[in-house]
Amino acid sequence: MIPKELKYTQDHEWIRLEGDKAWVGITHHAQGQLGDIVFVELPPVGKRVQRGSQIATVESVKAVGEVFAPLSGEVVEVNPVLAGSPDLVNKDPYGQGWLFALRLADPQEVGGLLDATAYEAFVGSGG
Repeated sequence: MIPKELKYTQDHEWIRLEGDKAWVGITHHAQGQLGDIVFVELPPVGKRVQRGSQIATVESVKAVGEVFAPLSGEVVEVNPVLAGSPDLVNKDPYGQGWLFALRLADPQEVGGLLDATAYEAFVGSGG
């Protein structure tokens, strides 16, 4: 269930790299922990972020989850569909439920991300 081509963080974000752009969302594990998502607050396009800083929030019927920037960069796109259909994060977390895209400030930061095998082990260990 964990896509092998993506990278992951221990905060349960996934990253799909395309050149100097990184598409970001929350993992299937994260959306399952949150439950039914009812609202997503996304960052404004143009916002510059540092890796590890809070960038978005995902609200469900039972909790509010913080989303952290997995890499440093500038927000170049947000998913406009989530304003009217936040439940896409539950239904299709690795596809239509993506959150935002970053233009990378430091591509070397990618080396600090987990591959699918490491992320699966992390989740399996209770992470």
